[in-house]
Amino acid sequence: MSKLKEKLLSKINSWRPRTTRLLKEYSNVKVGEVNIGQVIGGARDVKCLVTDISYLDPNEGIRFRGYTIPEVLDKLPKVPGCEMPYVEGFFYLLLTGDLPTAEDIDDIKEEFNKRQHVPEYVFDVLRAMPIDSHPMVMFSMAILSMQKESVFNKKYEEGHLHKQDYWDPTYEDGLNLLAKLPQIAAFIYRLKYKNGEIIKPDVSLDLGGNFAHMMGVKKPYDDVSRLYFILHSDHESGNVSAHTGHLVASALSDIYYAISSMINGLAGPLHGLANQEVLKWLHEVYEKMGGKIPTEEEMRKFVWDTLADGQVIPGYGHAVLRKTDPRYTAQREFCLKHMADDPLFKYVDVIYKVTPSILLEQGKAKDPWPNVDAQSGVIQWYYGVREYDFYTVLFGVGRALGVVANIIWDRALGYPIERPKSVTTKMLEDIAGIKN
Repeated sequence: MSKLKEKLLSKINSWRPRTTRLLKEYSNVKVGEVNIGQVIGGARDVKCLVTDISYLDPNEGIRFRGYTIPEVLDKLPKVPGCEMPYVEGFFYLLLTGDLPTAEDIDDIKEEFNKRQHVPEYVFDVLRAMPIDSHPMVMFSMAILSMQKESVFNKKYEEGHLHKQDYWDPTYEDGLNLLAKLPQIAAFIYRLKYKNGEIIKPDVSLDLGGNFAHMMGVKKPYDDVSRLYFILHSDHESGNVSAHTGHLVASALSDIYYAISSMINGLAGPLHGLANQEVLKWLHEVYEKMGGKIPTEEEMRKFVWDTLADGQVIPGYGHAVLRKTDPRYTAQREFCLKHMADDPLFKYVDVIYKVTPSILLEQGKAKDPWPNVDAQSGVIQWYYGVREYDFYTVLFGVGRALGVVANIIWDRALGYPIERPKSVTTKMLEDIAGIKN
């Protein structure tokens, strides 16, 4: 058993009594109240999911295992000669709740390296698909095609797997899949957009560095990849992609089914496509202004005109946050250091300086601050990854880190299949006192 797995088992054994006690002694304690607006409105803010991996604080942003984004980027071990932490070390934090040591980093790097070989049939599946297939369809299909590799499924079918041990083969599936995702994603990119000129992996590199290598993009794109995967890894359990992964896995579907489904949820225009929508809008603004870098006053007028036409400012506002998204801030700091003179970033910069105050003055936005999507597409564009449709695949590689960690813990703590109860419209009308 690897050191990471031993550490995880220790954590699981100490955590299980807490969940057991809550269910046994406190099951009837109320956690908030549900109203009709929440029932019809997508269960917004209904507290009925559990995750210890991340928590979205309205004023601090996402916390990973209790650490803010600045703390994560500061405290995690850095790749030698680079600015950003190891993605492998970040996954260690998500899975165990502890900051990894240098020895832990070496251990999990070895774990990922020995599991990263992608079966050739996966590439055959991708090559057989129409080249104009959406990259998210290709990504989902590639993941699903590997379901035959599931350790959990094989153990379960053998009939000797105790419920308390469900987490063990799920862990194996999770690490096996995560180690392969960067190569699959880079293969899709090179197959679709670079005439099928595939770059083989370099096993001497860390996950982020190897991904940049296989993409064919030079430094500091390796740090861009590390930052991107970390920032997009998890966002509580309630968003569509994370919740879809939880939901499918709750039926004891294996990791391959669950993460393929997660990717499908992420592909929706109301979820993972926001970054490319922002980038499209920025290009439109750039063209309307003739490529001239606008003054704050000129941009202020443009934003007001946009709002007056009934349009929104893409990348601004958030369902939970009530401040600038720390994920945006982390990317902004990277841009100021590495691409401050880029014309498109200058547009992002001046929009950031004028838009929040305008949205506050307008009075319609609960959150007038930028979210992660307001910045992320611009960075990809700057480093030459200019195929909008591929951006959500990058998001998916990162999001899988958090969802896999959550599913392993769901199995460890024995969470049941999810089965909320539905009501009819007539029942809601009766509750509301509507007699007609």
